[in-house]
Amino acid sequence: MKLVVLDRDGTINHDSDQFIKSPAEWKPIKGSLEAIARLTQAGFRVVIATNQSGLARGLFDMAALNAIHDALQRAVHQAGGRIDAIFFCPHADESGCECRKPRPGMLLEIGKRLNVPLESVPMVGDSLRDLQAAAAAGARPVLVLTGKGKKTRAAGELPPGTEVHADLAAFAAQLAP
Repeated sequence: MKLVVLDRDGTINHDSDQFIKSPAEWKPIKGSLEAIARLTQAGFRVVIATNQSGLARGLFDMAALNAIHDALQRAVHQAGGRIDAIFFCPHADESGCECRKPRPGMLLEIGKRLNVPLESVPMVGDSLRDLQAAAAAGARPVLVLTGKGKKTRAAGELPPGTEVHADLAAFAAQLAP
């Protein structure tokens, strides 16, 4: 099985320091929906792995998160793509859970549930914690320069072997020419 794991905020859609709390606040990054469609049409299963501490902070509830993800799914489908699963960590940073990136728990759970070894699986994100989670899980870290990506690259300390792409569309074009 060909698998790609994507971060959500800053990778697929524009991020916000105030969190994405409703479908109205969810805005795709130009080319990201078509990139997911390209990956889908090339035979990749696309899974999202996203930290959503806004749940623990009381900024939104599960109904709002589900509505955001429904909007995402519909937009991807309209572009000709498919999201096979969405995994999320609902915990706050200080909880110390194993599923919150940069820890590898969420990615390891994806590998376990889909019965896919993560060694060659790209984990695409815009933050250092996405890349650290990928490296810790044995996946392939991929940085996109959207969202926090440019700041992440400028700060350095990227895990060894991290690939860098301008955006999700550039990554998809390279992976599925």
